[in-house]
Amino acid sequence: MPSRARSRRASARAFAVGAAVIAAGALAAIAACSDAGAPAGPGTPGSSIHEYPPVPFGSPPGASSAARSAAAALGRGVNLGNMLEAPTEGAWGVAVTPDIVDQVAAAGFQSVRLPVRWSNHAEANAPFTIDPAFLARVDTVVAALLGRGLTVVLNMHHYRQLDGDALDYGEVAVPAGVVDVRFVRLWEQIATHFRAYPSGLLFELYNEPHGRLDSTAWNVLAARALGAVRRTNPTRVVVIGPTSWNWAGALSALKLPNDAHLVATIHNYAPFAFTHQGAEWVSPRLPTGVTCCDPAQVAEMTGPLKVARPWADAVGYPIFVGEFGAYSTAPTASRVAFNRHMRDSMEVLGMPWHYWEFAAGFGVYDPVARTFRAELLASLLGPPAP
Repeated sequence: MPSRARSRRASARAFAVGAAVIAAGALAAIAACSDAGAPAGPGTPGSSIHEYPPVPFGSPPGASSAARSAAAALGRGVNLGNMLEAPTEGAWGVAVTPDIVDQVAAAGFQSVRLPVRWSNHAEANAPFTIDPAFLARVDTVVAALLGRGLTVVLNMHHYRQLDGDALDYGEVAVPAGVVDVRFVRLWEQIATHFRAYPSGLLFELYNEPHGRLDSTAWNVLAARALGAVRRTNPTRVVVIGPTSWNWAGALSALKLPNDAHLVATIHNYAPFAFTHQGAEWVSPRLPTGVTCCDPAQVAEMTGPLKVARPWADAVGYPIFVGEFGAYSTAPTASRVAFNRHMRDSMEVLGMPWHYWEFAAGFGVYDPVARTFRAELLASLLGPPAP
């Protein structure tokens, strides 16, 4: 229809403009980081962590009906990974395009988890302003996804200094004393920008906290960040996961804020020797040729789910699996079997999920051929195995 054609052309122009400005925005942010010198003066707003006291935590009241509805709406989802959480969009080989948004929706996924590396696109010193061009780019992507009827989980991903990790290529360190307040201040800006968006947009405070963010530190920092979000988004559903890379075994140490509008999350890549075989970033590199799924592997896969389900029931909050998947160097038939086992196990336990990920190393979609890898897609969204 003509109106649909105009809409798609406008969408394509918006995405093109976003892609054009993002490089300049990234360079501006990196330049700001390179100016990291003396901390801002005490009168600079947002310069002190004490401006963001933690909300009470440790005695959560249980989830609101809105939080439970939001979790249910996630259903079967996918991560748009290796795109906006790369040091700059496209640096890891894929970018968010109108075609990708269209294909996610057309495939039948109900939701998208959108990883974003905000820390690479903001000033090094207070008030830690996010590059407006990058913020506009993320806004364009979120609006496009919501416009296709998808529920969206917008997160903060790969703030390397926050975890105490080595920086990626293209990153510049900020003063150590501002890392935590910068994290909270970034969330204050994100929340303010998206405050008028519909309830189909969820915020996820941080992907896979670990390292310097042990459970004690993370419980307090998450409560500070939630307080910053609640200044402008009093009822927005917010996702919080445990430390140790969102490992289910760390749920027992997670002290949720005393807030009803929350959803919990875990990640599950067990058995790691299968899911990460041949992955270039794992050292030493794991041998390839590992198949799946024998009874011992199935027990390893489902073990974290069986830890998470009773924890969620006890605290009274829904929980979803924000990441699972097997790398492309694993045998395809075993990847299909793994996905089916995981999908069925999560859904039997009432856990929505997001597959990692759409169009890169784990991808269910081939962005060059512009077609789905049919067996993988069927393992996620197709009918149950006979």
